[in-house]
Amino acid sequence: MTTPTAPKNTAAFFAQAALAFGLALAGMIIGELYLPASGWARAFLALGTVFLVTSSFTLAKCVRDAQESGSVVSRLDQARLERLLAEFDPYQVPHLVKAVARSEQSQPQPYPSASPDPLAI
Repeated sequence: MTTPTAPKNTAAFFAQAALAFGLALAGMIIGELYLPASGWARAFLALGTVFLVTSSFTLAKCVRDAQESGSVVSRLDQARLERLLAEFDPYQVPHLVKAVARSEQSQPQPYPSASPDPLAI
């Protein structure tokens, strides 16, 4: 088997993504709180923000799951190939040896002789 693949995202990238998400969400909430509009309008925008955040997490999970399923299938195919290569022995091919022996027996002799002993007359 092959060694497991390392994660593609670094800790710095993860921290940057989390910080950007936190800042965007905080900015949206602060903007909704100080918006000069009625309570119903702010509540509608807050509900839209919650729906947008949950939809973003769901979409990210679906993309991740699709990518992971593709890598699992790829790893399974690679494991099957490695097993086949490990079991293959190029010097031991019994079905070819039997086929060659059968074909040699079925071919006619180029110069058939009447007797098996060439010195016998």
